Amino acid sequence: MTDAPTIRVLVAEDDELIRVALIALLEREQGIEVVARAADGRQAIQQALAHRPDVAVLDLQMPVVDGIGVVVELGRALPECACVILTGHGRPRVLRTALASGARGFLAKGAPGTALADVVRRVFAGQRYVDPVLAADALTEPPSPLTPREAEVLSAAGADRPVPEIARTLFLSAGTVRNHLATITQKLGAGSRAEAYRIAQDHGWI
Repeated sequence: MTDAPTIRVLVAEDDELIRVALIALLEREQGIEVVARAADGRQAIQQALAHRPDVAVLDLQMPVVDGIGVVVELGRALPECACVILTGHGRPRVLRTALASGARGFLAKGAPGTALADVVRRVFAGQRYVDPVLAADALTEPPSPLTPREAEVLSAAGADRPVPEIARTLFLSAGTVRNHLATITQKLGAGSRAEAYRIAQDHGWI
């Protein structure tokens, strides 16, 4: 009987303390070897192409390129690498987008230490895994109060993009953009556009 193959893993996380902790957890596990690490999405792609890991563990929110962007790029350039997204939020849009992008696993950062190694083994074996707590959070998330057009306007507006620029981008009049932003701010109970943008992002509505 031959030994099981060692699973080669890349860990990408912009917070150094968390990255070091994740690597330490995985390296304690038999049959798992961390062969590359990265502090942002672009570095993660470069390291993955250089080291060709079996599994990439990716923070959802990273500088330069986010975790989902890395999943999409590796799906094209390194399709044999299974990707696991780590996040603190089970927002429905994010979860759906992550799975649609090709991610094989979706795990909460606060999960027990042994859970990550278990998920790495599962996705390496060709399975999918969605953290049940994140899935429950996604199912209980309130629906968006914004219409598709309002979500489009707020997404284009960001926290402080000038109204004329938003209007040009969306081929709308400046007055129409202002009306939409006023309605959006009222619907979300926000005191400002920046606060409305933050609320919508936190809930995964944009």
